[in-house]
Amino acid sequence: MILAYLGPEGTFSHQAAHYWTRQQDCELVSYPTVMATLLAVSRGDVHLAAVPVENSIEGSVNLTMDFLAKEQLRTDMRKTDISIQGELVLDIVHCLAAVDKSSPLETILSHPQALAQCRGYLENHFPQVRLEQTESTAHAAAIAAARGAGWGAISSAYAADTYNLAVRQKNIADITPNQTRFLLLGDSEPESTGNDKTSLMLALPQDKPGGLYSILQEFAAAGINLTRIESRPSKKELGDYIFFIDCEGHRRTQPLQRVLSLLNTKTALLSVLGSYPVFVQGSDAHD
Repeated sequence: MILAYLGPEGTFSHQAAHYWTRQQDCELVSYPTVMATLLAVSRGDVHLAAVPVENSIEGSVNLTMDFLAKEQLRTDMRKTDISIQGELVLDIVHCLAAVDKSSPLETILSHPQALAQCRGYLENHFPQVRLEQTESTAHAAAIAAARGAGWGAISSAYAADTYNLAVRQKNIADITPNQTRFLLLGDSEPESTGNDKTSLMLALPQDKPGGLYSILQEFAAAGINLTRIESRPSKKELGDYIFFIDCEGHRRTQPLQRVLSLLNTKTALLSVLGSYPVFVQGSDAHD
């Protein structure tokens, strides 16, 4: 089994991927961007992919959400049955790292999400420093190490150590705890464990009062808890949306199986993105 992740070594995606290697025997392969990672599993180049889907500070990773939607809407012969097979919540601890602890910094590098999550810290401590975006936090650490004095990176302590950087300041995110949820994508569906979550994508047949309410009412009537709901533009026309819902339960068991049958009659589109075990907070997700 080959598991793809956003590289290089030392990214938070690498940590997530490494966690899943303890659940099943996998070879890890890094890709330069989240999109490249997603395309690898979609094309069948790899069996699995670990990708970020939401952050407690910045919200959803729209690239991942839009890709999942696009995959479900594909009708061509190359369409693959990609589904969510697992989730993982990682505590994200951002550090400021550089080749030494004292040289003035002229440029700080990091992934756009990391820069956004540390915006307040950067404005207060480095208002004149140039900020540059990279494909990942580990990539930022690698570049800072290669360019030397005057260059800093926001990365994990693990990435800083990997690229022989000194950690100048730990835990610099503006809000704590800072957590990111990762998904494991593949082409199979886990069996029900009794403690599962199901992710859905749906579209309403028409824009009318109470349309979404009638959908949510079915979950409430069945006593099914929703853990997440959000909308994304359908990319067809302004004001047209696709809804993503995460709920408790497995698609193959009651009462969710019955609710999904009812929703088929109330939606223009209903797609199950996956049923998978709930991640239990406090599990050993770190080395």
